[in-house]
Amino acid sequence: MLTDADCRNASCPPDLKRRRLSDAAGLYLEVSPAGSKRWFWKFYPDGKESRLALGSYPEVSLKAARLARDAARKVRADGTNPVQQRKADTLAKATSNATTFEAVAREFFATKAGAWSATYSARWITQMEKDLFPVLGSLPLADVSAPMLLDALRRVEKRGANETAHTLRQTAGQVFRYGIQTGRCERSPAPDLHGALRPVAVKHMAAVLEPIKAGELLRAIDSYAGQPITRAALAISALVFQRPGNIRAMEWAEVDVDAALWTIPADKMKRTVHGKTNGRPHLVPLAPQALAILEELRTLTGYGQFVFPSLLTGERCMSENTIRAALRRMGYSNDEMTAHGFRAMARTLIVERLPGINPDVIEAQLAHGKSGPLGMAYDRAEFMEQRRQMMAAWADYLDRLRIGAQVVPIKGRAA
Repeated sequence: MLTDADCRNASCPPDLKRRRLSDAAGLYLEVSPAGSKRWFWKFYPDGKESRLALGSYPEVSLKAARLARDAARKVRADGTNPVQQRKADTLAKATSNATTFEAVAREFFATKAGAWSATYSARWITQMEKDLFPVLGSLPLADVSAPMLLDALRRVEKRGANETAHTLRQTAGQVFRYGIQTGRCERSPAPDLHGALRPVAVKHMAAVLEPIKAGELLRAIDSYAGQPITRAALAISALVFQRPGNIRAMEWAEVDVDAALWTIPADKMKRTVHGKTNGRPHLVPLAPQALAILEELRTLTGYGQFVFPSLLTGERCMSENTIRAALRRMGYSNDEMTAHGFRAMARTLIVERLPGINPDVIEAQLAHGKSGPLGMAYDRAEFMEQRRQMMAAWADYLDRLRIGAQVVPIKGRAA
């Protein structure tokens, strides 16, 4: 831990861009060659490093920086990203009395800081800034009519972004509902546009759904000549068929080898904010084949936090592009197989080729939540035995599909 003397005397060699002096629990002092000193707290939302600026030294003392860090940790413990929260507080204060479409939209967006995922938040505001703010942003919210909104959406349609146009109609509806709630308008024109836009063609995630082709895919994974960690991620994806983001962010602390169980925390699941905060973790029974891969992989990545760390830094989880690039390298186009396709492959082949398995058990293992008594039953203990049996049967079935191929140990190949 740092002392006041460490902070006072800290310097940075001229050949370095900056120097970090670590304190504890993510707090560090960053020193530049010019002598400036700034406090930061680093944390890892969604497995990626982020940092919160806490002020400059000596204006912010070591003691004050620690207090600020502790306050940020409490915010983070409540499920909120402190960086987003600070931006939201600043933005909400600046736009609290504004009535234009853009101002109300940004104010509404600020209220959702920490409630929405980083990916959804970025997509929401980017689409608004690109397509609606330039056309409607300066207009008073109460003056925006259905024809005005339709005109803005038709511009999006004309460039071929039909699905985005439908999404923006819903997004605009959120803004108008918030405007009604806060007294900036009396009604929303968004519902009036129901049926006015061209329908969206239904798209399905590309996946291998035939046994023969699934066997070819498994053999391609076994012979993949890239990084062994990537090959292991592909193999585990086929065996456990969980969401790609959950697999990439798998941590060693979540894996219980003795219990043959992977426990995914509720806050990592695709759920509502309430479900992330108050829901139960998702349990994934691990077949012997999955355990064997993980045990071999432990010698490569067991020293760190993530089972599948970034190939560049090792401090973050594997990027979402890694599996996509590996599939392309194996000869599978984006129209043939995707990282998400392992889920569709498992769901289809289990239903068609492994008779006697209750479809509700498959849905439970896919973490497709349902409301009502059946949905609650997904977490009950008696489902676990059925899920264990299913996962073992699925792993054995994959082995049968793979027959004739040489199974390559995870560490058998280098990049």
